[in-house]
Amino acid sequence: MTTRYMNQLNRTYENQTKLMEQSDGAKLHRPSDDPIGYSKYLRYSISYGENNQYQTNVKTAISWMKNSDSSLVDITNCFKTIVEKANQAQGTNNDSDMNAIASEMLVQAQQAVADANIQINGRYLFSGQRDLVQPYNISYEEKVDRGLAKTLDDKQSDFFSGDALGATKSGDITQMLTMKGSDGNKYFLNTRTGNVYTENFVEEDYKVKISDGHSTVAAGDEAGTVTEFVPTGTPPTAPNTVSDYFDGRGVITAAGKNFSSDITVDGNTVTLTFETVNQYIATYQGDKKQFSMVKENGAVQPASDTVNASGIEIAGFSIFDNPESGNEYSGTNAFNDMLTVVAMCERGEKEGTRWMNSDGKTLANNAYNTVLNAESKLAARQQVYSDCEDMLTTQNETILGDITDVHSTDVAKLAVEMMTAQTIYQLSLSVGSRILPPTLADYL
Repeated sequence: MTTRYMNQLNRTYENQTKLMEQSDGAKLHRPSDDPIGYSKYLRYSISYGENNQYQTNVKTAISWMKNSDSSLVDITNCFKTIVEKANQAQGTNNDSDMNAIASEMLVQAQQAVADANIQINGRYLFSGQRDLVQPYNISYEEKVDRGLAKTLDDKQSDFFSGDALGATKSGDITQMLTMKGSDGNKYFLNTRTGNVYTENFVEEDYKVKISDGHSTVAAGDEAGTVTEFVPTGTPPTAPNTVSDYFDGRGVITAAGKNFSSDITVDGNTVTLTFETVNQYIATYQGDKKQFSMVKENGAVQPASDTVNASGIEIAGFSIFDNPESGNEYSGTNAFNDMLTVVAMCERGEKEGTRWMNSDGKTLANNAYNTVLNAESKLAARQQVYSDCEDMLTTQNETILGDITDVHSTDVAKLAVEMMTAQTIYQLSLSVGSRILPPTLADYL
């Protein structure tokens, strides 16, 4: 009887001790207190830690993207001004007017490059993962010779993309290389087929072909071919590519300067060389890698988990650094195209105005649209993160509620249980003090 009493007394004391432990606000101090509840508590704690990390990621990402978006807005405004000036240069202007317009456009292009060098916390936003390196520089010391691309409008692109050797779908060809002939005329080279077309055919005569029922370019429309670009073999590959004569920024190489090819036009031999424009050139120092800040549980989502926009994304690509060119993406296309517009405007009333009427506006608009698209994509990702921030806040409150339910003490209930346990323990001691001595005496 004494043993049973002591066991019951110890259990009563142990129960009172456990209740006393819970007075610190936590009812779980070891797995044995409640194995199922403790396992739930551990899972909730992990979820809470993850949620806090996601909230930190989201806040950092939103800050990064807000600053990037602000910079892209400034760049698009600069490009918009250049487009407006390019339209102005299409009018009746003398050489002095054209030079004044070119000066205004140059200032805007330089400002756009400066905006692309924005940094926060010492990290450049548009350098990819090389965020400690300034992404853009301009060759202010000297101008260089850059290849002159012929940018096709939508109708021209659809028509000249019909060549089976040159494109795989409608609108696939958007640019050709401008070449100058020894006869004083301009020609345009399709670098995928080697076919060369006269300026008049690309600008006007193709429309006649369309009106006659021809939806795409056909054999015989070309003025000649440049054999160095004609695809051969199976599958057809060109012996040379744009990279053999120009770098990714469009700067002509020594091989490009020495290049020439003969074609026969109206029975006369015409020697073709690459047309270039002497201009300032922008150089990109970053890379095309992305920063990923995962914002929630589940599969990684590269499209939305990316928080930065590299120079490759905001500048797009051209005939000099597209996948078929043989060059790597330069990350400078939009900026250098705008600098080309500036340089061509500087050529004055005769040549500059003529080029602005045919190519300048299209080239400037394409560069503007490229940056505008990059801004739209970044803004869309920012909206995703803003929505996710609200979701994570709600989720955080839910997880804390779950942790409280499984781990925290109900103070009112604990107070009642502690008073009950203490009363039982005191009663047990009182009863034991009255019963045990007589029992021991009877035994003796």
